[in-house]
Amino acid sequence: MKTAARRHFSNYLLELVLIIIALIFLVPFYFLFVNSLKTFGDLLTNAASWPATFEWSNYTRAWNITKFPAAFTNSLIITVFSNVLLALFSAMAAYQMVRRDIKFNRILFTLYVAAMVIPFQSIMIPLVKVTSSIGLSDSIPGLIVCYLGFGIPLSVFLFHGFIKSIPLEIEEAATVDGSNVYGVFIRIVLPLLKPMFVTVIILNTLWIWNDYLLPSLILQSPQLRTIPIATFAFFGQYTKQWDLALPALVLGILPIIVFFLAMQKYIVEGITAGAVKG
Repeated sequence: MKTAARRHFSNYLLELVLIIIALIFLVPFYFLFVNSLKTFGDLLTNAASWPATFEWSNYTRAWNITKFPAAFTNSLIITVFSNVLLALFSAMAAYQMVRRDIKFNRILFTLYVAAMVIPFQSIMIPLVKVTSSIGLSDSIPGLIVCYLGFGIPLSVFLFHGFIKSIPLEIEEAATVDGSNVYGVFIRIVLPLLKPMFVTVIILNTLWIWNDYLLPSLILQSPQLRTIPIATFAFFGQYTKQWDLALPALVLGILPIIVFFLAMQKYIVEGITAGAVKG
């Protein structure tokens, strides 16, 4: 009885600690939302207090100044197409590297892993010159190509490790039944990669949706601005319009929060599938 009581007490204590940690992580969201509903003067006076009056007009002004529908559309197109191409190409590349264990594939995988440690700042200037010379600058397709180049190494690395855990006997049975390599990959391997697809898509979505540096280098036209670039318009050299920047930030993170909540079901399924695999 004492052992059971101690176990229950330990569980309650652990839950309490986790709740406190979760509340600590939610504190920045409280400051973000509360201050987005204040006037500029109230925001500077006491950032922690509850708004005396709710300035919902801040959201209307931020919506209009950032041209949020256009920025949202641009971010959505870039994120969706980059994610689909990244996940599909990385899965196919990793599958070939794992199943065709030849020297060339091993060297190629090593180069992919090595590319993950190259800092982006070291190749910014060459990137701008290359994209300009081949006509990819100031275009959404050009930015998507850049995201493919920077995102494939990590995605291939993740798929590579997951595919190695898939029993080869399943594919051999499909080959005996008459499937070629493309049929095996599409009908057998691709459904088994669903947990890793979800992981790769979530990681790349968080990166691409919130990225500021790469779009600012590639996109120059105002009509091509993404949400981070549009939000940066409120931060000048001498002034920072916090009363408009914070509502713009809230509008920018709401889609990604909705996306994460929608994908939460598949995250749990992926963890469960990985736990009982094999």
